[in-house]
Amino acid sequence: MRGRLAKAATRYALLATLALSYLFLYLPILHIGLAAFAKNANFPYPPRWTLDTFGRLFGNSLYQGAFLNSLMLGIGAGALSTLLAAAATLGLIRHAGRRTGLLLTLFVAPLFVAEVLVGIASLIFNGLFLELQGNLVSAILANAVHCFSYALLIMATQLYRYDWRLDDAAMVFGASPLRTFFEVTLPLIWPGLLGAFIVTFIMAFNNLEISFYLLGATPTLPSVAWGALRYGVKPELYALATAVNLVVVLGLGIMFVLMFTGKATFGHRPERERAV
Repeated sequence: MRGRLAKAATRYALLATLALSYLFLYLPILHIGLAAFAKNANFPYPPRWTLDTFGRLFGNSLYQGAFLNSLMLGIGAGALSTLLAAAATLGLIRHAGRRTGLLLTLFVAPLFVAEVLVGIASLIFNGLFLELQGNLVSAILANAVHCFSYALLIMATQLYRYDWRLDDAAMVFGASPLRTFFEVTLPLIWPGLLGAFIVTFIMAFNNLEISFYLLGATPTLPSVAWGALRYGVKPELYALATAVNLVVVLGLGIMFVLMFTGKATFGHRPERERAV
């Protein structure tokens, strides 16, 4: 009897801890969302709904330009880091041999470097050695360096279980290496590529520490939001944070639907496949 009561108490304690943890993590996001749609952003309880804040946000030319810059930064850094990570992962798993450990250490090294240091080092390298002014291209390259390691780990989980005999069979029957990649390898690893791009795009899109040192006066959404804080938390910042969160939730929802319908796995193996 005591053992049963102890197990029940432990279970309820774990459930309470889990509930409090989720409340601590997501209550601020819920508050920001309510404030973005409420007439009174300071204390939106009970909420009185309005879209005026989003109208002012989307009609602000500064935020429009910052959004386009962040979008180009996210797409450029995400695409570049995903392509480099895919090539590096294929080389590591397929051809590295004894050098795999050394190369993997070099590839994941950016994970252990603070983003601020990456930004400062990139600024010094571009200014002193290359004599280049800060611009969007240099910010894309610096963010790609930081995002590359994350994309590599995502691609590694996808390619770890890849059956390379499929490529060998295609080449045995006369397919060139390039045709084998596009007709055999790519259709099987595209979920990993998509997952790596989504993660790195979000990282570069929301990055402030690296981009701040390399963009100069070019605004991005994080830098504009950071600069607006000098004048207090405005309702437009609530709307901006909510819009970004909705885009992220939409992306995660698309990934969940693709996994649920079996269109893509993103490295996840269903229980029935694990049993086999």
